[in-house]
Amino acid sequence: MSGSIRDNTIEEIKSRCNIVDVVGRVVPLKRTGSNYKGICPFHNEKTPSFVVSEAKQIFTCFGCGATGDAIEFMQKYYNMEFSQAVEKLADECGVVIETDYKKNEKKDLQYQVNREVATYFYKAFRQQSNPAAAYMQKRGIAPDILNQFGIGYADGEWDSLFQHLKEKGYETQILLDLGLISESKGKYFDKFRNRVIFPIVSTAGKVIGFGGRSLGEDMPKYLNSSESPVFLKKNNLYALNLTKQEIGKIGYGIIVEGYMDVISLYQNGVRNVTASLGTALTENQARLLKRYTNQVILSYDADEAGKNATLRGMEILHKENFRMKVLTVPDGKDPDEYIKKHGKTAFLQLAKSALPYADYKLAMAKHGKDLSRTEDRLHFLRDAVTILRSLSPVEADLYTKKVADETGISQGAIRAELGRDSNDKSSTQPHREPMPSADPTISKLEQNAIMLILTDSVYLEKFAEAEELFSSLQGNGIYRVLKRMSNDGLELRPERVQEQLEPEEQRVLQGILDNIILAGKEELIFSECMKTYQEECLIKRQHEIILRISLADEQENPDEIRQLTEELMKIQQKMKQGGVKK
Repeated sequence: MSGSIRDNTIEEIKSRCNIVDVVGRVVPLKRTGSNYKGICPFHNEKTPSFVVSEAKQIFTCFGCGATGDAIEFMQKYYNMEFSQAVEKLADECGVVIETDYKKNEKKDLQYQVNREVATYFYKAFRQQSNPAAAYMQKRGIAPDILNQFGIGYADGEWDSLFQHLKEKGYETQILLDLGLISESKGKYFDKFRNRVIFPIVSTAGKVIGFGGRSLGEDMPKYLNSSESPVFLKKNNLYALNLTKQEIGKIGYGIIVEGYMDVISLYQNGVRNVTASLGTALTENQARLLKRYTNQVILSYDADEAGKNATLRGMEILHKENFRMKVLTVPDGKDPDEYIKKHGKTAFLQLAKSALPYADYKLAMAKHGKDLSRTEDRLHFLRDAVTILRSLSPVEADLYTKKVADETGISQGAIRAELGRDSNDKSSTQPHREPMPSADPTISKLEQNAIMLILTDSVYLEKFAEAEELFSSLQGNGIYRVLKRMSNDGLELRPERVQEQLEPEEQRVLQGILDNIILAGKEELIFSECMKTYQEECLIKRQHEIILRISLADEQENPDEIRQLTEELMKIQQKMKQGGVKK
């Protein structure tokens, strides 16, 4: 379902859904007084600290702090987007979702074709003995795992898939658009021939493309679908649809290079794993993964290409503020080979000893150098200083001591080399000016933020850590389009942005363009936006704590109540100091 879901539809869904029923389907609940209790599904615990209030229609956990309504529970438990959670609940409680525009019929048809192709390859793998089934059996992959990943077989004929899809009534052009067939001198032939097929499925559960591993001498060894309106490699990760929940539950994800690495780790019990799609890790892939965790272990192959991919991936993850480490598999083996030979426990032990970002970069800088030689020591120091400059001040301080110990060079000399400027820039408290309103359906805060981004795309990055301020349906929709266009390298000209928006979003954006005037005060207004956002976060957290305290049992949760009360007092003190209205 595409489109902006109307607010009254969301309210109807909430009124029809009982949160006790929604949560109770996946979490065993026991009635205690007016509430229900159970084991929290979002973190590991033995004593129930997860409370569901039927009266307030919210859940809250006194262990990990998770809280929200039925829609937020669906989002968090199933790792869904807001619209996906709303659609699932609407379907369950019999609400017809009204949107502000029709479905994108062309995209729906493309998804339908991909689903048909996946089914065709899946059946071919299982209907008769074939090279693909023999190959996967030789690699030791069990039938149930093959089924979970939807593994298929493309035979060696030139046009068997093409003929099948023609019989189903699909037009040739859509098959070309999806990269399923190719054309030469007026003749059409299948792109995937004599290959094991790995369907690529989005986190929303839609088949968006395919990977194929050659079963003969055909090159390339691995072949991916061409990019299409429903498949952009840079925006997707392999098997994340299967592993996202485990990644969220365990708290970190492991990124590997290939399809077989993912499948082999998954079969052996390491299920918090995913892979980039035949390309180096991209910013969009990192941001996709960040929906589920902010901790990542990179485990690429130990060859030169793998090392280069590791270094590129590290920089992207570091830029996106991940806590990341690098796992190097011994003896030049890949994760697939290692876990088959040594098992899950040994692999997880490697994961525990993985090197953090700075340690790995310093180790790479030291590789091949003899630090007993003055020349090598100086070369290493120059590289190390470059690495130290990329770290936060606290990290740089810690690693400066480490580099000093390893090289015998004094910390003072290293700090002098770093040449960190600590010039205090005088700042004055920005004068508060009223933020004009363009539309009552979107907050003043969102309007100003969107206008800032349209004026200078640098503000898109500045608002990256405050994405939650785009809280209205239309504001969030406009922000997502701006972000996607920027990621695709497109200029954020208003007329171009308008073309990418839905009708209701277009109306809202036009109102912003007509009413919001920055008058050269961009930085002042940006500061005001961030201040307002931070104030709203305090107010929201205050309300959450009050709700949690109201749900807590004084006899069972005295420590939680004390901690929450202390936090509430601190927040209220901050609000009082900042002049924030409660």
